[in-house]
Amino acid sequence: MGTDIHTVQFSTADYQRFSQRLEANLQRLEALLGVPGFGEGPASLGAELELYVVDGAGRPAHLNEELQAAAGDEQLTLELNRYNLEYNLSPVAVADSPFLSLEEEICRKLGTLRQLAAQRAAQVVPIGILPTLQRDDFGPACMTPKRRFAALVEQLIARRGRRFTININGQHPLQLDMDDITLEGANTSFQVHYRVAPERFADVFNAIQAVTPLALAVAGNSPTLFGHSLWQETRIPLFKQSIDTRLPDRYAWKEPARVNFGQGWVRRDALELFAEAVRLYQPLLPVCAEEADDPASQELRELQLHQSTVWLWNRAVYDAAAGGHLRIEMRTLPAGPTAADMVANAAFLIGMAEGLQPGLQRWLPALPFSIAEHNFYRAAQEGLAARLVWPRPQQTVCEEQSAASLVADMLPVARRGLDAIGIAGTESDRYLGIIERRLATGQTGARWQLAHLGQPESRTRPDLTQLSVMLEAYRLRSETNEPVAEWPQ
Repeated sequence: MGTDIHTVQFSTADYQRFSQRLEANLQRLEALLGVPGFGEGPASLGAELELYVVDGAGRPAHLNEELQAAAGDEQLTLELNRYNLEYNLSPVAVADSPFLSLEEEICRKLGTLRQLAAQRAAQVVPIGILPTLQRDDFGPACMTPKRRFAALVEQLIARRGRRFTININGQHPLQLDMDDITLEGANTSFQVHYRVAPERFADVFNAIQAVTPLALAVAGNSPTLFGHSLWQETRIPLFKQSIDTRLPDRYAWKEPARVNFGQGWVRRDALELFAEAVRLYQPLLPVCAEEADDPASQELRELQLHQSTVWLWNRAVYDAAAGGHLRIEMRTLPAGPTAADMVANAAFLIGMAEGLQPGLQRWLPALPFSIAEHNFYRAAQEGLAARLVWPRPQQTVCEEQSAASLVADMLPVARRGLDAIGIAGTESDRYLGIIERRLATGQTGARWQLAHLGQPESRTRPDLTQLSVMLEAYRLRSETNEPVAEWPQ
């Protein structure tokens, strides 16, 4: 989905041709899903890890192209802003200790990248939002010079027609206007890909949607922006608002936000989600692939490109590799604090979903989709302190409960889910133990950062020096790979 494009200027004819291709891609995907055996194969797990590059003072360092060239690693790609990079980690079969393999690869890749950064008096930090960001770290001069990024920025600005408005509440509410979308690059994530068979897709996707708020509540690592203490996961409102092209008009119809939680539970299969993306959202990058002229092509390049411009928090992915298959991309988890923490978040999320999935058809009617969406934003805002609405066992009604108590209740469900997909007990013990310890101490990455800054006790916003000191302490502990629940203040 990160492939570059060859042009940044588009005509009406380009949009018409691209829309036609999208419809043809949808028809081709529907035909593929009807082929016996399509998408079957071993379940697998992969991930994308977004990172910050900073200088010795903890300020953004415009070195992503230089580091990518020095690394010579095709898994390392450029991000929107010149101080961000992304590792596309290797997919691992679920049968092959996938979570341990992911953690080991993250540690290995980060170790190499840190050495390269150190040679340039810089460091690499996995964190949801860099605390030391300033307003002048955004804008055209900070953007990575790739045609894809330039075209995307131009298209979103053209649709907006005026400044993008940021309005996030919190201890120190933040309101500002931006001329472009580069503030979106402040968000760095650990995006998890889970391959599932087509016949299981709807139930597994719905289960992931339902439990995402619980995983988010215990994973928060993005509590500040520009020194403002905001949400436990400020990435959630920031990403949505920083690229929201919709203008406020109470009387006009608007397409849904391009960053959102979804339109409802999946009723039948994955095709619904691809069709929604095509029918609800206008194309942003109408670039047609030449090989798509072959009606038998399974690449579906236009559909893949379009999907990459609709940023659902949980997203369906089609991949032509290995004869074609489907994945669920989970985009809510933040980068950091450590490799162990990130993989534990992923294991907990997938374990909960798989543990819930067998009884989902009986359980799901008790949780309306609008309530699941409500839970998602409350968990992002308040973390473990959030009050979430959840069905009581053996009852037909929902009740408001604390996120912390729900996470505790779901730990055995997650273990059952991991057992069901063949994860060894020792592997489950490691990662669910990290979540359990985080819950016992009440210390997430977000809470550690705020406590180190003297928040929320202090009503005064921290200055850049305080933020830099905190970030350096965070970075040093992150490099040890000791889970954040064990970090001293």
